[in-house]
Amino acid sequence: MTEDQEADAEPESEDVAESADDSEETAEETESGLQEGDFVKIAYTARTVEEGQLVDTTDADVADEEGVDSQDREFAPRTIVLGEGHIFAGVEEELLGSEVGVEGEVTIPAEEAFGEYDPEDVETVSAEKIDEDDRYPGAHVHVDGQHGYVSTIIGGRARVDFNHPLAGEDVEYSYEIIEAVDDREQQAAGLFEMYLDVEPSVHIDVDEVEEEVLVEPDDEDEDDDEADAEPEYETELVEKETLYVESTPQLTMNQQWMFSKQQIAQDVIDKVGVDRVIVQEVIDGMGGMGMPGMMGGMGGAGGADLEAALEDADVDADEIVEELEADADAE
Repeated sequence: MTEDQEADAEPESEDVAESADDSEETAEETESGLQEGDFVKIAYTARTVEEGQLVDTTDADVADEEGVDSQDREFAPRTIVLGEGHIFAGVEEELLGSEVGVEGEVTIPAEEAFGEYDPEDVETVSAEKIDEDDRYPGAHVHVDGQHGYVSTIIGGRARVDFNHPLAGEDVEYSYEIIEAVDDREQQAAGLFEMYLDVEPSVHIDVDEVEEEVLVEPDDEDEDDDEADAEPEYETELVEKETLYVESTPQLTMNQQWMFSKQQIAQDVIDKVGVDRVIVQEVIDGMGGMGMPGMMGGMGGAGGADLEAALEDADVDADEIVEELEADADAE
């Protein structure tokens, strides 16, 4: 290559380098903000566009104004994982690339929310298929494995609408990104709350656990007999990262937990990155009250307990005996 050719080639090389730099800058810009897989805590309120009917909210004041029963649910910002379908796709798209503190509104069309209303999903069924207590307009029922609500009921026939109650409704979400959740214990608690409307107390520990490990045979010593032999295992101590979850009556009696605990626990394991989940029942002490006596008295047959109680009460046991004997003589 001549000097002139080299001179002509140099600018082209610089252009290539600049192009590569531009690509890197573009990639960095694309990756800025919240991304799929991030845990994020958001506050939101969703209403139907047409009539402003409340669909869902994390705001306790809004729930109170609307008369929503808060007995089995705490209204507070929710933790979700972006890209996992924990919220409508249209809302997720708004959150991706955003920053903490951003507020916004997004309208979800009916077909992407609860679906378009389908008149063919309204069927006439025998009233005998509906529980007697639910034979009235508006009652939510299960018929032939489908969930619906009674539209009308006349005589022995009922019209049941199997559309979602909000089918055909566009939904408007108002949201605020509260924080990115990096603490793994908070991530786990947030996932439980999202699935169960219950946020249990959790903590992560590393435990040493005995585990059966397959013994790999030595290739040099292996012969045909050993190849056909049963595999050998040995017990080893291995470290396992354990998420401990405190069991409460609210958790134990939660129907979603009762029927889906394995799937929920596995999802928490996968997303938080622990090895296992242990649910513990915690029984608090009774402040030294001890067990009551067999007959319901002060210590039952325990004379020592009775004497101690009398001493605490500043009562002279001998005086009591003398008084009892005197009463017996008088009789």
